Amino acid sequence: MKSGSNLPIVIAAFFAIYVIWGSTYLLNKIAVAELPPLMLAGVRFVVAGGIILLLALLSGKNLKISKKQFGNTLLAGFLFLTFGNGIMVWALKYVDSNFAALEVSAQPLIILLMMWILQGKKIRPMSLIGVFLGIVGMYLLINQKTVIAQENSIVGILMIFGAMLAWGYGSLFVGKGDFPDNYLINTGYQMLNGGILLGVMSLIFGENWSSPLVWSEQTLWAMLLLIVLGSIVAFTSFNYLLKTVSPEKVATNTYVNPIVAMFLGWYYLDEAITAQSIIAAVILLTGVYFINSKKKGAILSRFKR
Repeated sequence: MKSGSNLPIVIAAFFAIYVIWGSTYLLNKIAVAELPPLMLAGVRFVVAGGIILLLALLSGKNLKISKKQFGNTLLAGFLFLTFGNGIMVWALKYVDSNFAALEVSAQPLIILLMMWILQGKKIRPMSLIGVFLGIVGMYLLINQKTVIAQENSIVGILMIFGAMLAWGYGSLFVGKGDFPDNYLINTGYQMLNGGILLGVMSLIFGENWSSPLVWSEQTLWAMLLLIVLGSIVAFTSFNYLLKTVSPEKVATNTYVNPIVAMFLGWYYLDEAITAQSIIAAVILLTGVYFINSKKKGAILSRFKR
């Protein structure tokens, strides 16, 4: 950390990426019970993207970007938001929010395997252990009677997996693509483009749009929190932490988000938490830890302190 004086801000930022991002599964689950999934995600990201770009403009930033950068933000918006988030929200019609969060926690495993397949990157021994644990954890998570018994649960599982592939490829693409230097402008364009594409897809699929004036109070609150907290506050906190603390500390949200989602889904929606789900979560998140660990002795060093 650069300075102890901003410790309260750092703590608040960690709260945002831990609890707020973990709660978005619950909020999406609540909203998608009333709203069509593509429309829901589209409205969320168009509004959030517009607000972010407005904030960038008010802070004196130039919103002009090159055609190549615009095209890249369009593709990234499609991969992350239109397909990635849109399909994941749609999948919440068929699976519980806590299950979705646990499945998504395997994202580092997907990215690691895609880097190996698409870029020829070698997988370190520690990461191989993580891959093995990740596969075991995913098998235990999916192979449950309570999951398979739900109507169209397999469809939901496959949809989330497809969303994870889109996020994974998007992560590799963004790492090498030409994007605006300012993260507010970059994200604002990605959200706006992704949200517009979601709206177009919603119309193509024939979803029934409705006015916020007829939404239930619960859905209105869920949408408001998704826009303000989930899309704006949490993202700003994430980027702030990347500049303030080590990336390894920021990456700990990978472990915390599923736990928050599991608790909130159980508390507010009466979603079941089985013993097998808990075991799967422990194994899966341990695998993610091994994948994220940069030093070979990282595991042992924690016990030596």
